[in-house]
Amino acid sequence: MNHVAVAVIGGGPSGLTAAATLAPLVDGEVLVLEREAQTGGIPRHSDHLGYGIRDLHRFISGPAYARRLTQTAAEAGAVLETEAMVTGWSGERTLQVTSPRGVRTVTADAVILATGARERPRPARLVPGDRPDGVYTTGQLQNLVHVQHAPVGRRAVIVGAELVSWSAVLTLREAGCATAAMVSSYPRAEAYTAFRSAGRLLLDGPVLTGSRVVGIHGKNRVRSVTVEHTATGRRREIDCDTVVFTGDWIPDHELARTAGLDMDRGTRGPVVDPSLRTSRPGVFAVGNLLHPVDTADGAALDGRHVAAAVQAWLRHGPDAAPAPAATPIRVEAPFRWVAPQLVTADGGVPSRGDLLLWTDEYRRLPRLRAMQDGRLLGSGRTPWPAAPGRVYRAPWSLVAGADPKGGPVTLSLA
Repeated sequence: MNHVAVAVIGGGPSGLTAAATLAPLVDGEVLVLEREAQTGGIPRHSDHLGYGIRDLHRFISGPAYARRLTQTAAEAGAVLETEAMVTGWSGERTLQVTSPRGVRTVTADAVILATGARERPRPARLVPGDRPDGVYTTGQLQNLVHVQHAPVGRRAVIVGAELVSWSAVLTLREAGCATAAMVSSYPRAEAYTAFRSAGRLLLDGPVLTGSRVVGIHGKNRVRSVTVEHTATGRRREIDCDTVVFTGDWIPDHELARTAGLDMDRGTRGPVVDPSLRTSRPGVFAVGNLLHPVDTADGAALDGRHVAAAVQAWLRHGPDAAPAPAATPIRVEAPFRWVAPQLVTADGGVPSRGDLLLWTDEYRRLPRLRAMQDGRLLGSGRTPWPAAPGRVYRAPWSLVAGADPKGGPVTLSLA
């Protein structure tokens, strides 16, 4: 058994940034436990530009971004342990860790869950048809191309049109595989216009919106897919030897669930307050475990933001005052979820002063309204759209005036 000041579970952007921020500030070891052979998370496999804009004020590739965050955390004094799987809890802030070095117990004064999110594979999406080779998620594709340097195919169909979907286009292009079509169930492609406009130049086929893949065909290898237009029922078959399922994220929440944390039905991650405190004292959660899925730099800024609350907990620990009164934030359709989910009496403000929301409908200039107990807390219009497939940011000031001892706050589109 060994004891550390802070145990960070997950060595992606949010976990590494939390460790780099805290290591010079706390009295004791900050330990990052990463199950993969290298730290850096998903960006390690995304060998294209677009990382580090908000947190590092750089425009670099995914692998360079992962190396930069790893180096920064190590130089700050954090201990980075790879191939270390946290398999469960043995008590308050007590972790069971399995690695090639054996099985041990790690106790910590504070625990930060930074386990991230994953894409749903084909079986979870219930797409019927044959079960041939050549079907991947974006993560599997990027690992195959950028890490194993293995061939994938010659002609692909991408399911989804989120930001990560265009990342898959770039990866396929590097592997010499053309993108025959991109299929989205939404009326318009979900990614930002700048990415869609540039990305279309890389496609060898159309972006089929308002559509879904209803069949995959092939015995040994994919030979085609059937795509259905959801409004008309019209179907078309597209020849391909590769299918990539992108987006449709779910948090890696197993440790959070087994810890008995309060969980949010919308995000499927832990419920947190603006300081990223969970329902369990001394346990915090950051990054895409909370809001699947934000950009890597957005997740990293969570790691920087949580440091103040962790330091406060370490100063007072179990002798700290009871958790401040809090009231939940709820959303109405077309919003699916909001994070953070609590307004607290101590007046905490979330990272970047933003509420993060997920919408199932496109609204060009959305006007939001926050209500509590029949009282209008705030309203306002954002100059940026709310669009499916990406996080929508709204000002925290909409809910900041809520009574923490009152009823739930409801966010809706006016």
